[in-house]
Amino acid sequence: MRLSDVATIRTNLPEAHFWLVRRGAEDRCGEPVREFNPEHIGIRIERFDLLLPDYLFYVLVHFHQVGYWKTLVTGTLSLVNIRVSDVRRIELLPR
Repeated sequence: MRLSDVATIRTNLPEAHFWLVRRGAEDRCGEPVREFNPEHIGIRIERFDLLLPDYLFYVLVHFHQVGYWKTLVTGTLSLVNIRVSDVRRIELLPR
């Protein structure tokens, strides 16, 4: 099961439970935040029977701390970004 199976994931999603920084310095990309910005990737959980928003927030904090997003960033110089499709493809349960 992928994250996209249980959540709505897109930019400019003010009703999201939290957001991931999409664009900026390499150390900042993928950082979960609780403040809306139309440029950030919003994540809104739709299946509360499978996943709680606060739990996913802290899982993604861990992803950011271990450098998961640094392997996926695209761009040049000091401005890089992550793709919405990269977030949608996160595996929650192995197939």
